[in-house]
Amino acid sequence: MIIGIGQDICDANRIQSTIDRFGYRFKNRIFSEKEIIKCEARFNSVDSYARRFAAKEACSKALGTGFRKGVFYKDIEVVNLSSGKPTIKLKGGALNQLKIITKNSKSSSIEISITDDKKLALAIVIISK
Repeated sequence: MIIGIGQDICDANRIQSTIDRFGYRFKNRIFSEKEIIKCEARFNSVDSYARRFAAKEACSKALGTGFRKGVFYKDIEVVNLSSGKPTIKLKGGALNQLKIITKNSKSSSIEISITDDKKLALAIVIISK
């Protein structure tokens, strides 16, 4: 059963402008250390940041809160499985919200699809149990 769906589109030019203006302060506020390392290792790091930013936004929408009720950007971490498939790791307020909406079901899952074209990143997140 689908509990929540979220999607977001992000302009990488906007992320570039924000990084140019705020630098590491922005990166550290939004992304985990592992995400920063992963993005910085990419040829075009800004596109990688944009994909992860869109995924965090989409996940917050699927949780049904956005970034309110104790859900923060760093509570949502985009990680890659060994196969390369992206997935979401939750902690803090985001994990608490997942437990609330799934009634603490052990069988809940989060599926994510991320793509980009030119300077636009798109993410879709589905939470089910």
